[in-house]
Amino acid sequence: MFILLVVVMVFGAKRIPEIAKGMGKGMRMLRDATNDIKTEITNSAEKQGIDTSVTKDIQEEINKVKDDLEDFTGSIRRNP
Repeated sequence: MFILLVVVMVFGAKRIPEIAKGMGKGMRMLRDATNDIKTEITNSAEKQGIDTSVTKDIQEEINKVKDDLEDFTGSIRRNP
């Protein structure tokens, strides 16, 4: 709540949708970049004959971070 109050005070209520939209685009870019990196690592590992089960653990951690970010931006979108 404190962070939301500071954001409203600094940027104003009219700019919050723009900020949320920018954060959404940033999250989309992060997700796409993460998926690209994961795909490249997996493909390279498979070509080298390396076990790729490690990527499952990394993917789980990445999903946790993405969920946390989505929860944060979702609260901003719900509070105009």
